[in-house]
Amino acid sequence: MARNLRLQCPSAIYHVINRGDRREVIFLDDLDRHCFLETLAQACEKTDWQIHAYCLMSNHFHLVVETPQPNLSAGMKWFLQTYTVRFNHRHNYCGHLFSGRFKAPMVDGSGNGYLRTVAEYVHLNPVRANLLKAEEPLSAYGWSSYPTYLQSERPHWLRVDRVLGECGIPGDTSAGRERFAQVMEQRRHEAVEDDYKPIRRGWCVGSAEFKAELLAQASQQIGPNHFGQERHETGEQKAARILAEELAGLGLTLAEVQSRPGCSQVKLRIARRLRQETTMSLSWIAQQLGIGSWKYLSNLLRQRPSDDSEQPTLGI
Repeated sequence: MARNLRLQCPSAIYHVINRGDRREVIFLDDLDRHCFLETLAQACEKTDWQIHAYCLMSNHFHLVVETPQPNLSAGMKWFLQTYTVRFNHRHNYCGHLFSGRFKAPMVDGSGNGYLRTVAEYVHLNPVRANLLKAEEPLSAYGWSSYPTYLQSERPHWLRVDRVLGECGIPGDTSAGRERFAQVMEQRRHEAVEDDYKPIRRGWCVGSAEFKAELLAQASQQIGPNHFGQERHETGEQKAARILAEELAGLGLTLAEVQSRPGCSQVKLRIARRLRQETTMSLSWIAQQLGIGSWKYLSNLLRQRPSDDSEQPTLGI
């Protein structure tokens, strides 16, 4: 039950974990780590995800992800596949990088301290792995979101206010960040393994009421309405909305766009936006726009965009 239970809800929070295949490393050097974070930033742009915490270890990673739309699976599929391709290309490898299905226990975001506890667990990973000397501050480990919490400038996709709030810190100020550092250093020395058992073993982290609500929602998914998917914008619905916006702006119908040559700048403009803002596959985009095969579209998208905007009146 725990493995199969993966609810996708708007504004849900997940503790996402995935390991390397056969527990092998997924980062060979700092360039790989930079690539991972750049790919994560692109995934957030496509999905509107907000990251509350992350930590990159040698053979696994942790993310605390909030999904404004119910798109965790689609977003993670794009994210993991894209990083794998980039990793393999850089190191001249092939095959799987990650082991099976990622784990994603849901986290109670009600403000009762559960999000704080999960973020704390993620940020203290380097301590548990003995990657820091006793005299080194927690911020000395540069591949988690913790050092970035202590900075005034950070990526727009990293959200700190909710974790700070659950720590009793009212604002993202210099004094607040200093207080957060004090709290984390204190927890570094006080925390014991029993504090984190629900995080390591549970299918969700939250109150009894939160778990009961999730179980009720899970039972609804089995029914004919399948959790009312029509009420939420799926990845395909978002892509269809973007396509409709582009057609309206051009004053064209979909049939008129599809009738144009595959290399049409109108088609490529729409295709680039769909690739940038959604998780839809090249095959789906090529079929919708009448471009042909996904390989042909992939080759076209690698080319530098034309400086000349194609006008609808050209009839090309």
